[in-house]
Amino acid sequence: MSLTNKVAIITGAARGIGLAIARRFAIDGAKVVIADVDDDAGEAAAEDLRAIGEALFIHCNVAERLDVRNLVAETLNAFGDIDILVNNAGIAVGADFLDLEEADFDRVLQVNLKGTFLCSQAVARHMVEKVEAGGEPGTIINMSSINAVLAIPGQVPYCVSKGGVAQLTKATALALAPHGIRVNAIGPGSIMTEMLASVNSDPAARARILSRTPMGRVGEPSEIAGVAAFLASGDASYVTGQTLYADGGRLPLNYTVAVPDAE
Repeated sequence: MSLTNKVAIITGAARGIGLAIARRFAIDGAKVVIADVDDDAGEAAAEDLRAIGEALFIHCNVAERLDVRNLVAETLNAFGDIDILVNNAGIAVGADFLDLEEADFDRVLQVNLKGTFLCSQAVARHMVEKVEAGGEPGTIINMSSINAVLAIPGQVPYCVSKGGVAQLTKATALALAPHGIRVNAIGPGSIMTEMLASVNSDPAARARILSRTPMGRVGEPSEIAGVAAFLASGDASYVTGQTLYADGGRLPLNYTVAVPDAE
């Protein structure tokens, strides 16, 4: 119960990696706020987590400043504090570079990069006030990706946004270090979320993923949640400005690995 009585906001937490992080934090004793634009899924997720501990759903489009201000205000009204922020909300739009619409490029960066900035700034202002009043500093965790380093030609805005998140993490960590507030990021590789579920029925797609994954399997959301739990805990008290890549060994790889037959 390393996060006992800590208050954690997780954006994009109605499903997938965000929900896995919310669940792990609840198990570890935190009071959890699920922020998402999907009201039905968000309410259902919060209700499910109440079987473990305290959980609340708040509708929030992280790209909208007023939504973010409301998220912070409602969290403080409900729990009185914010100790942890996980900027997990993110979207992707696939398109050939020559056909990519400006609106789609803007939309991905608005959510993935600007949303991370807006939430970080709003929560950090509260955290700094708390530190100045003698309280303990909090921590911010951003969701980057191996695609901050490795590019995909059909996912230009996603790759650009995640590279931006990696740099935002470093800059924010330096800005907040004098207050004792730690800022880190997680860079997942191939994780079994809804976006990757189709590989289970597509042997060729699964083989492509596994051929670039030395550990020979797709990761689970709970494994990313474990990294988040470490970064949020006191065990990471001297870690800031870092991106921890949980990718099954993909980033160090400069070749493809043999993949057993699907059978």
